[in-house]
Amino acid sequence: MRFVRSLIAGLGAYLPTTILTNADLAKRVDTTDAWIVERTGIHRRHVARPGETTSDLALKAAQAALVDAGLGADAIDLVIVATTTPDETFPAVATNIQARLGMTRGAAFDVQAVCSGFIFALAVADNFIRLGQAKNVLVIGAETMSRLMDWSDRTTCVLFGDGAGALVLQAGEGKGDSSDRGVLNTLLYSDGRLHDLLYVDGGPSTTQTTGHLRMQGRDVFRHAVINTVAAIEAATKASGVAVSDIDWIVPHQANQRILDATARRLGIPAERVISTIADHGNTSAASVPLALGVAASDGRIGPGDLVLMEAMGGGFTWGASLVRW
Repeated sequence: MRFVRSLIAGLGAYLPTTILTNADLAKRVDTTDAWIVERTGIHRRHVARPGETTSDLALKAAQAALVDAGLGADAIDLVIVATTTPDETFPAVATNIQARLGMTRGAAFDVQAVCSGFIFALAVADNFIRLGQAKNVLVIGAETMSRLMDWSDRTTCVLFGDGAGALVLQAGEGKGDSSDRGVLNTLLYSDGRLHDLLYVDGGPSTTQTTGHLRMQGRDVFRHAVINTVAAIEAATKASGVAVSDIDWIVPHQANQRILDATARRLGIPAERVISTIADHGNTSAASVPLALGVAASDGRIGPGDLVLMEAMGGGFTWGASLVRW
C-alpha cells in the first residue's frame, strides 16, 4: 500500500551580517557578558540592518533551500512562512516571497505561532502533502525580533536575534511505519490562558503600534521544560519509538538552561541536543530551521537519523515533529 511521506529535500539559512555582542549590549543596558552567558548561554546575536526586512532574510534562506533541493521556484506548489514580525500588517510575507521568487502559480500564506511557528508551518505543509494537495512546499521561519525589543529592558533585549531558515518538503513514498524517511508525525498544542507570560504589548486593533515584547521569564522557563518534554514523549509514542531512539533533538533556541533541563528530564545526553543559541540568540520561528541547517551542514545529522524538532512560543503554543532523515 502506498503511503505518502513528506521528505526534506533541501535546506537553506540566512543570518544578517550585523553582529551584536554581549559587550555591545553592556554599553546600552545595565548588564555584563558574564551575566548574559550565565543565565542564557548567549554570546552574540545577528540583527537586521536598518531597512532590512523579514522578507529580505526569508528570501535568501528560501533561495538557498531551492538550490539545495535542486528545484526551481516553478516547481513549488505552496509557500508557508512562519513569522511574528511581518514586513507589514498585510499582505503576508509569504506572498512577497512568492513574487520575489518569480512564482506565478500555487499559494502562499503566513503562520503565526511565535517561536513555535516553524513547527506549526511544518505540520500544515506535511498535511497538504499527505492529502495530495501539494508535491513541493517551501517552509520558512523568518524573524526580525530586534524590531520588537524594548532596548531598556535587559531581561528581554539580551535574548533575541534575527535570521531565517527554510526547507523544501517534497512528496515521497513509505511503508507507513517509523522506518520511513520523512516526517513521521507532527503534534501541535496551545493554551491561550497563559497569554500574560509572554506577549507583545501592541497591535493594530489595540494600540495601533507594533509594541514591545514582554515576558515573565521564570514562569516561561518552567512551562517550556514541562510542555516540550511532554510533546517529545508524545511524538515518540505516536510513532512507536522510544525517546532513547532519538539521534538528535533540534529544539527552539530560547535559553541554554532550558535545553539542558529538557535533556536531563528526558535522559538524553546533552551532546545529542543541537544548540546554536550561543551565536544566534533566540530567533523565534527561525531558530529551529537555523539549528537544523547547522547540524545537517556540519555532518552531525545524517541519512537514517531520527530527528526530533520541538518548540514553545508565546500564546502559549508548543509542538514537536519527528522526522527520519
